[in-house]
Amino acid sequence: MSTAGPLGEYLRARRELIGPGDVGLPAHGRRRVPGLRREEAALLAGISADYYLRLEQGRDRHPSAQVLDALARALLLDAEATAHLHRLGAPVPTRRPARRPERVPAGVRQLVGSWTETPAFVHGRYLDVLFANPLATALAPIFSAGVNLLRAVFLDPSVPALYPALTAVAANAVAGLRAQAGTETDDPRLTELVDELTAGSERFRRLWARHDVSARAGGGSRVFRHPRVGELELRYEKFTISGTTQSLVVYHAEPGSPSARTLARLAPTAGPG
Repeated sequence: MSTAGPLGEYLRARRELIGPGDVGLPAHGRRRVPGLRREEAALLAGISADYYLRLEQGRDRHPSAQVLDALARALLLDAEATAHLHRLGAPVPTRRPARRPERVPAGVRQLVGSWTETPAFVHGRYLDVLFANPLATALAPIFSAGVNLLRAVFLDPSVPALYPALTAVAANAVAGLRAQAGTETDDPRLTELVDELTAGSERFRRLWARHDVSARAGGGSRVFRHPRVGELELRYEKFTISGTTQSLVVYHAEPGSPSARTLARLAPTAGPG
Protein backbone atom coordinates (compact mmCIF):
# COMPACT_ATOMS: atom_id res chain seq x y z
CA MET A 1 0.00 0.00 0.00
CA SER A 2 1.40 3.40 -0.96
CA THR A 3 1.31 6.44 1.32
CA ALA A 4 -1.62 7.75 -0.75
CA GLY A 5 -3.92 5.21 0.89
CA PRO A 6 -6.97 3.56 -0.70
CA LEU A 7 -8.78 6.85 -1.36
CA GLY A 8 -5.83 8.54 -3.04
CA GLU A 9 -5.05 5.49 -5.15
CA TYR A 10 -8.66 5.23 -6.26
CA LEU A 11 -8.89 8.89 -7.25
CA ARG A 12 -5.71 8.69 -9.28
CA ALA A 13 -6.72 5.45 -11.02
CA ARG A 14 -10.12 6.79 -12.04
CA ARG A 15 -8.70 10.18 -13.10
CA GLU A 16 -6.23 8.48 -15.43
CA LEU A 17 -9.06 6.61 -17.19
CA ILE A 18 -10.83 9.82 -18.31
CA GLY A 19 -9.72 11.91 -21.27
CA PRO A 20 -10.38 15.64 -21.55
CA GLY A 21 -12.85 15.02 -24.35
CA ASP A 22 -14.92 12.75 -22.10
CA VAL A 23 -15.79 15.72 -19.89
CA GLY A 24 -15.93 18.47 -22.50
CA LEU A 25 -12.46 19.92 -21.95
CA PRO A 26 -10.11 20.86 -24.81
CA ALA A 27 -7.07 18.61 -25.16
CA HIS A 28 -4.51 21.38 -25.68
CA GLY A 29 -0.81 20.74 -25.26
CA ARG A 30 1.22 17.60 -24.89
CA ARG A 31 0.21 15.36 -21.99
CA ARG A 32 2.85 13.47 -20.08
CA VAL A 33 0.34 11.35 -18.15
CA PRO A 34 -2.84 9.54 -19.23
CA GLY A 35 -6.26 10.96 -18.46
CA LEU A 36 -7.13 14.22 -16.79
CA ARG A 37 -4.60 16.43 -15.07
CA ARG A 38 -5.10 16.92 -11.33
CA GLU A 39 -6.02 20.56 -11.77
CA GLU A 40 -8.64 19.58 -14.35
CA ALA A 41 -10.22 17.06 -11.98
CA ALA A 42 -10.22 19.71 -9.25
CA LEU A 43 -11.84 22.25 -11.56
CA LEU A 44 -14.59 19.83 -12.55
CA ALA A 45 -15.25 18.97 -8.90
CA GLY A 46 -15.31 22.61 -7.82
CA ILE A 47 -12.46 22.29 -5.32
CA SER A 48 -9.00 23.81 -5.19
CA ALA A 49 -6.13 22.08 -6.98
CA ASP A 50 -4.18 22.08 -3.71
CA TYR A 51 -6.98 20.28 -1.85
CA TYR A 52 -7.35 17.72 -4.64
CA LEU A 53 -3.59 17.10 -4.50
CA ARG A 54 -3.81 16.51 -0.75
CA LEU A 55 -6.55 13.92 -1.34
CA GLU A 56 -4.57 12.03 -3.97
CA GLN A 57 -1.41 12.09 -1.87
CA GLY A 58 -3.20 10.80 1.21
CA ARG A 59 -2.69 13.96 3.27
CA ASP A 60 -6.46 14.33 3.69
CA ARG A 61 -8.33 11.01 3.77
CA HIS A 62 -11.77 12.00 5.02
CA PRO A 63 -13.38 14.60 2.77
CA SER A 64 -17.01 15.54 3.25
CA ALA A 65 -19.83 13.68 1.54
CA GLN A 66 -20.44 16.74 -0.63
CA VAL A 67 -16.84 16.72 -1.86
CA LEU A 68 -17.01 12.99 -2.57
CA ASP A 69 -20.20 13.48 -4.59
CA ALA A 70 -18.55 16.28 -6.54
CA LEU A 71 -15.52 14.09 -7.24
CA ALA A 72 -17.78 11.25 -8.36
CA ARG A 73 -19.48 13.55 -10.87
CA ALA A 74 -16.15 14.91 -12.10
CA LEU A 75 -14.75 11.39 -12.59
CA LEU A 76 -17.94 10.08 -14.24
CA LEU A 77 -18.46 7.39 -11.60
CA ASP A 78 -21.60 5.28 -11.74
CA ALA A 79 -23.72 4.59 -8.64
CA GLU A 80 -21.70 1.57 -7.56
CA ALA A 81 -18.35 3.30 -8.01
CA THR A 82 -19.68 6.35 -6.16
CA ALA A 83 -20.73 4.18 -3.21
CA HIS A 84 -17.24 2.66 -3.19
CA LEU A 85 -15.71 6.14 -3.18
CA HIS A 86 -17.80 7.09 -0.15
CA ARG A 87 -16.66 3.95 1.69
CA LEU A 88 -13.04 4.81 0.99
CA GLY A 89 -13.57 8.35 2.28
CA ALA A 90 -15.29 7.28 5.52
CA PRO A 91 -13.32 6.86 8.75
CA VAL A 92 -12.44 3.23 9.45
CA PRO A 93 -11.59 1.48 12.75
CA THR A 94 -7.88 1.46 13.49
CA ARG A 95 -8.10 -2.07 14.86
CA ARG A 96 -9.42 -4.89 12.70
CA PRO A 97 -10.91 -7.89 14.51
CA ALA A 98 -9.38 -11.28 13.80
CA ARG A 99 -11.03 -12.80 10.76
CA ARG A 100 -12.55 -16.21 11.33
CA PRO A 101 -12.34 -19.04 8.78
CA GLU A 102 -15.20 -18.82 6.30
CA ARG A 103 -17.79 -21.56 6.80
CA VAL A 104 -20.82 -21.99 4.58
CA PRO A 105 -24.02 -22.09 6.66
CA ALA A 106 -25.35 -25.62 7.00
CA GLY A 107 -28.70 -24.72 5.48
CA VAL A 108 -27.05 -23.26 2.39
CA ARG A 109 -24.89 -26.37 1.98
CA GLN A 110 -27.96 -28.59 2.22
CA LEU A 111 -29.88 -26.47 -0.29
CA VAL A 112 -27.09 -26.28 -2.86
CA GLY A 113 -26.29 -29.95 -2.47
CA SER A 114 -29.91 -30.89 -3.18
CA TRP A 115 -29.88 -29.23 -6.63
CA THR A 116 -29.05 -32.07 -9.00
CA GLU A 117 -30.00 -30.21 -12.21
CA THR A 118 -28.73 -26.75 -11.31
CA PRO A 119 -25.00 -25.92 -11.05
CA ALA A 120 -24.33 -23.82 -7.97
CA PHE A 121 -21.42 -22.95 -5.70
CA VAL A 122 -20.51 -20.62 -2.84
CA HIS A 123 -17.41 -18.45 -2.82
CA GLY A 124 -15.96 -16.38 -0.01
CA ARG A 125 -14.43 -12.97 0.47
CA TYR A 126 -11.29 -13.75 -1.52
CA LEU A 127 -13.14 -15.69 -4.25
CA ASP A 128 -12.21 -19.07 -2.77
CA VAL A 129 -14.78 -21.73 -3.69
CA LEU A 130 -16.08 -22.91 -0.30
CA PHE A 131 -18.75 -25.35 -1.47
CA ALA A 132 -20.02 -26.60 -4.83
CA ASN A 133 -22.55 -29.16 -5.91
CA PRO A 134 -21.43 -31.96 -8.25
CA LEU A 135 -23.04 -30.43 -11.35
CA ALA A 136 -21.13 -27.17 -10.87
CA THR A 137 -17.86 -29.09 -10.73
CA ALA A 138 -18.90 -31.15 -13.77
CA LEU A 139 -19.63 -27.91 -15.65
CA ALA A 140 -16.25 -26.39 -14.77
CA PRO A 141 -13.54 -28.04 -12.61
CA ILE A 142 -12.60 -24.61 -11.25
CA PHE A 143 -15.96 -24.66 -9.45
CA SER A 144 -14.55 -27.06 -6.87
CA ALA A 145 -14.11 -26.53 -3.15
CA GLY A 146 -10.62 -25.25 -2.40
CA VAL A 147 -10.06 -23.53 -5.76
CA ASN A 148 -9.42 -19.80 -5.78
CA LEU A 149 -11.26 -18.36 -8.77
CA LEU A 150 -8.77 -15.51 -9.25
CA ARG A 151 -5.81 -17.88 -9.41
CA ALA A 152 -7.72 -20.12 -11.81
CA VAL A 153 -8.74 -17.33 -14.18
CA PHE A 154 -5.30 -15.73 -14.36
CA LEU A 155 -2.84 -18.57 -13.76
CA ASP A 156 -4.51 -21.85 -14.83
CA PRO A 157 -3.58 -22.58 -18.48
CA SER A 158 -6.71 -24.73 -18.97
CA VAL A 159 -9.16 -21.88 -18.25
CA PRO A 160 -8.97 -20.01 -21.61
CA ALA A 161 -10.39 -23.11 -23.33
CA LEU A 162 -13.36 -23.06 -20.93
CA TYR A 163 -14.35 -19.42 -21.43
CA PRO A 164 -14.62 -18.01 -24.98
CA ALA A 165 -15.15 -14.57 -23.41
CA LEU A 166 -12.27 -14.77 -20.96
CA THR A 167 -11.57 -11.02 -21.14
CA ALA A 168 -14.96 -10.18 -19.63
CA VAL A 169 -14.70 -13.00 -17.08
CA ALA A 170 -11.30 -11.76 -15.91
CA ALA A 171 -12.43 -8.13 -15.62
CA ASN A 172 -15.53 -9.15 -13.67
CA ALA A 173 -13.50 -11.32 -11.29
CA VAL A 174 -11.07 -8.51 -10.44
CA ALA A 175 -13.86 -5.97 -9.99
CA GLY A 176 -15.63 -8.47 -7.74
CA LEU A 177 -12.54 -8.87 -5.58
CA ARG A 178 -12.28 -5.07 -5.26
CA ALA A 179 -15.90 -4.93 -4.16
CA GLN A 180 -15.42 -7.72 -1.64
CA ALA A 181 -12.27 -6.12 -0.21
CA GLY A 182 -13.92 -2.73 0.22
CA THR A 183 -11.72 -0.42 2.26
CA GLU A 184 -9.56 -3.19 3.74
CA THR A 185 -6.98 -3.21 0.96
CA ASP A 186 -4.19 -3.85 3.47
CA ASP A 187 -5.74 -7.14 4.59
CA PRO A 188 -2.83 -9.66 4.78
CA ARG A 189 -4.61 -12.43 2.85
CA LEU A 190 -5.69 -10.00 0.14
CA THR A 191 -2.20 -8.55 -0.10
CA GLU A 192 -0.70 -12.03 -0.48
CA LEU A 193 -3.18 -12.95 -3.23
CA VAL A 194 -2.73 -9.67 -5.11
CA ASP A 195 1.07 -9.93 -4.92
CA GLU A 196 0.97 -13.47 -6.30
CA LEU A 197 -1.31 -12.53 -9.18
CA THR A 198 0.60 -9.33 -9.91
CA ALA A 199 3.81 -11.31 -10.24
CA GLY A 200 2.22 -13.98 -12.43
CA SER A 201 -0.15 -12.12 -14.75
CA GLU A 202 0.23 -8.93 -16.76
CA ARG A 203 -3.53 -9.01 -17.44
CA PHE A 204 -4.23 -8.99 -13.71
CA ARG A 205 -1.80 -6.09 -13.14
CA ARG A 206 -3.63 -3.95 -15.71
CA LEU A 207 -7.08 -4.75 -14.37
CA TRP A 208 -6.16 -4.28 -10.70
CA ALA A 209 -4.69 -0.86 -11.48
CA ARG A 210 -8.07 0.30 -12.84
CA HIS A 211 -9.77 0.00 -9.41
CA ASP A 212 -13.06 -1.15 -10.98
CA VAL A 213 -15.69 -2.51 -8.58
CA SER A 214 -18.76 -4.67 -9.24
CA ALA A 215 -21.62 -5.67 -6.99
CA ARG A 216 -21.59 -8.84 -4.92
CA ALA A 217 -25.13 -9.61 -6.11
CA GLY A 218 -26.55 -9.52 -9.61
CA GLY A 219 -26.77 -11.59 -12.74
CA GLY A 220 -25.62 -12.02 -16.30
CA SER A 221 -24.74 -14.67 -18.84
CA ARG A 222 -21.74 -16.87 -19.52
CA VAL A 223 -20.74 -19.13 -22.38
CA PHE A 224 -18.87 -22.30 -21.44
CA ARG A 225 -17.02 -24.53 -23.87
CA HIS A 226 -17.20 -27.96 -22.24
CA PRO A 227 -14.76 -30.60 -23.54
CA ARG A 228 -17.39 -33.38 -23.53
CA VAL A 229 -20.82 -31.86 -24.20
CA GLY A 230 -19.80 -28.76 -26.16
CA GLU A 231 -20.90 -25.16 -25.79
CA LEU A 232 -23.45 -23.98 -23.23
CA GLU A 233 -24.89 -20.50 -22.86
CA LEU A 234 -26.08 -20.12 -19.28
CA ARG A 235 -27.46 -17.33 -17.16
CA TYR A 236 -26.07 -16.83 -13.69
CA GLU A 237 -27.58 -15.27 -10.60
CA LYS A 238 -25.41 -14.14 -7.71
CA PHE A 239 -26.83 -13.73 -4.22
CA THR A 240 -25.28 -12.39 -1.03
CA ILE A 241 -25.57 -14.88 1.83
CA SER A 242 -26.99 -12.93 4.76
CA GLY A 243 -24.65 -12.36 7.68
CA THR A 244 -21.54 -13.40 5.74
CA THR A 245 -19.09 -12.12 3.15
CA GLN A 246 -20.02 -15.11 0.99
CA SER A 247 -21.87 -15.22 -2.33
CA LEU A 248 -24.02 -17.95 -3.83
CA VAL A 249 -23.68 -18.34 -7.61
CA VAL A 250 -26.33 -20.29 -9.51
CA TYR A 251 -26.25 -21.16 -13.22
CA HIS A 252 -29.33 -22.03 -15.27
CA ALA A 253 -30.33 -22.43 -18.91
CA GLU A 254 -33.29 -21.00 -20.79
CA PRO A 255 -36.01 -23.68 -20.59
CA GLY A 256 -36.26 -25.68 -23.81
CA SER A 257 -33.07 -24.20 -25.23
CA PRO A 258 -30.18 -26.20 -26.74
CA SER A 259 -28.13 -25.28 -23.67
CA ALA A 260 -30.84 -26.72 -21.38
CA ARG A 261 -30.63 -30.02 -23.26
CA THR A 262 -26.84 -29.94 -23.15
CA LEU A 263 -26.87 -29.26 -19.40
CA ALA A 264 -29.26 -32.19 -18.92
CA ARG A 265 -26.74 -34.42 -20.70
CA LEU A 266 -24.05 -33.23 -18.31
CA ALA A 267 -26.10 -33.82 -15.15
CA PRO A 268 -25.88 -37.66 -15.08
CA THR A 269 -22.08 -37.44 -15.09
CA ALA A 270 -22.02 -35.27 -11.96
CA GLY A 271 -22.63 -38.12 -9.54
CA PRO A 272 -24.33 -37.99 -6.14
CA GLY A 273 -24.03 -34.95 -3.87
